[in-house]
Amino acid sequence: MTLEHSTLAAVDLGSNSFRLQIARVVDDQIYPLDSLRDMVRLAAGLTPDNHLEDSAASRALDCLHRFGERLRGLPPHAVRAVGTNTLRVAENSAEFLEKAELALGFPIEIIAGQEEARLIYLGVSHGLPASDEKRLVVDIGGGSTEFIIGCRLKPEKLASLYMGCVSYTVRHFPDGRITKTALKQAELAARLELQTITREFTRDLWQQAIGSSGTARSLSDVLEQNGYSESGITLEGMEKLRAHLAKVGDVKKLQLPGLRPDRAQILPGGLSIMQAIFSELGIERMIPANGALRQGVLYDMLGRFHHKDMRDVTTAQFMRRYHVDAAQAERVCSLGKSLAGKLLSGTEEAEGELQYFCWAARLHEIGISVAHGGYHKHSAYILANADMPGFSKKEQLRISQLVLGHKGSLSKMQGVLRNPVDLALVFSLRIASLFYRSRSEIQLPQMNAETTETGFRLCLPSGWLSRNPLTSAALREEVREWRGLNVELSLSEPRKSI
Repeated sequence: MTLEHSTLAAVDLGSNSFRLQIARVVDDQIYPLDSLRDMVRLAAGLTPDNHLEDSAASRALDCLHRFGERLRGLPPHAVRAVGTNTLRVAENSAEFLEKAELALGFPIEIIAGQEEARLIYLGVSHGLPASDEKRLVVDIGGGSTEFIIGCRLKPEKLASLYMGCVSYTVRHFPDGRITKTALKQAELAARLELQTITREFTRDLWQQAIGSSGTARSLSDVLEQNGYSESGITLEGMEKLRAHLAKVGDVKKLQLPGLRPDRAQILPGGLSIMQAIFSELGIERMIPANGALRQGVLYDMLGRFHHKDMRDVTTAQFMRRYHVDAAQAERVCSLGKSLAGKLLSGTEEAEGELQYFCWAARLHEIGISVAHGGYHKHSAYILANADMPGFSKKEQLRISQLVLGHKGSLSKMQGVLRNPVDLALVFSLRIASLFYRSRSEIQLPQMNAETTETGFRLCLPSGWLSRNPLTSAALREEVREWRGLNVELSLSEPRKSI
């Protein structure tokens, strides 16, 4: 993709609002072109047992149809859509996502809380003046609140808590009535949640507090325009606002300068959470920022196009953390990538799929640090469940499945390997691991891999199998394993080497 004057788009499926940001990239900078926003209030459609109601799903799909119309014509690599807390916790999220992706016309990633926090900081930091001060960024969303401490463009601490302006409004102000008791209970509930991160985000660890998202901007506007605060958000200003809310007593009667009608309903929940944050973290004043998750997604995409992919950084960090034998990982990666490249030759997605293969190959042995026996299962578990900055949950699960399949019986992969690409990647990883089981530099035979109508063919030099009986026995066992998945693996030894 040529990035000069190219167009990128980010879709943020938040728990309160869905947002679309379209931007142009010029000289490594992002310039907004268009934006759309729809107050879907997805979190309000979650039942007590975390089931997404049909009415909320319908609102969301209508919005995504409109977004999809605006995005029509953009190539797949230029659009990234991410889902946040409500889609993380909804029990029927997978069912909804199938319809949502059809409506939007692009894949949708569900990102973990810490990944959401990282992207928020990336978006916020790019919109702030350069400074060596440590900044605390707080983003109160509809279903979760993210906390980040960072300096310049680098986040240093990340956290995500399950409390948001929509979920707290539904829980503590269900009928729109506002009382002093309800406001106090909502604040106490938020303070209880905050106890888990207070030490990590204490006042002596940062110099400036920044508020991202609509809640922070809305509170700042209301406090300033009503004379409750001279600049930004203050605890004193919020106390005055809380007293006013309790006096009015009903969100339907709220009429405040600076308060948009679509934010009035969730103001009590957002205010209660913000007051708790100020009290627990010792904040005196918070300044609202323009940047948010969608801008972070755009800058993250820009980094990927410039080969500064956060997923590569995370892979390297995991290799160090789990003491991976880097030389062995690179041997397996090199051979496996060569085989996979042959199997996927001519397919449009080959380049992207080989990138997934390399991540899996470099991380396939991280489970050895847990236990050598069945290490591939430990590796797969870590990859599926760990916080991995840059990776979506769907990407983590896919890499986890590739790693799980690289060793042992293939019966566990029945129903897991659903498409020819994943079959090819697992095959390549298994063969590469098999050839390098000595964990040392060896003289590899010239080999080729081909797809057939019924499976794969591995071509080796004439007579090589008879001269290497140990590897030959392992390959014969591979033939039997793949047959269990109704995949035929044939071993070919033409008279002349390939």
